[in-house]
Amino acid sequence: MSETRYFYEEDSEKGTERQIVAFALGSETYGVDISQVREIIPIQKIVPVPRAPDFVEGIINLRGKVIPVLDLRKHFGFEKKERDDEQKIVLAESHGESIGVIVDSVYSVLRIPEDSIEPPASVITGDDVGYISGIAKINDSLIVLLDLSQIISDAESRTLKEIDLASAVVK
Repeated sequence: MSETRYFYEEDSEKGTERQIVAFALGSETYGVDISQVREIIPIQKIVPVPRAPDFVEGIINLRGKVIPVLDLRKHFGFEKKERDDEQKIVLAESHGESIGVIVDSVYSVLRIPEDSIEPPASVITGDDVGYISGIAKINDSLIVLLDLSQIISDAESRTLKEIDLASAVVK
């Protein structure tokens, strides 16, 4: 896989900047505000959770703490990928809970001027994609900016719906 690198030359006249952790999913580049990222770790043993939704990969034990792990490829409906050394788990905090998301690779931390970030187009916004917080334009490339807390909330609500459906069927 060829690795794309993005560089931004700092210019104090541009105003405020946002620091973004850039990562790959498939051939596209995504970013998450660095304030949402607690840590980035290599893929490790993930224990599957029975009857969990497909996008919930399982749980890991990190320094004595059990953390659920989601696969962003599955969550976004991308084609399945075999595990490799490039993949990482991005650990985030949401609503006081730790959660991990699997990404294909992590590029770097970018400094992006606020004026290079646009809100997502109305065509791509809605209940199913509320986790897209903006689109960053860097050189000739676009980086889709994600709000991990919204992805996590979406995952939690989908999990609850599936549990509700399962209990309705059992009754």
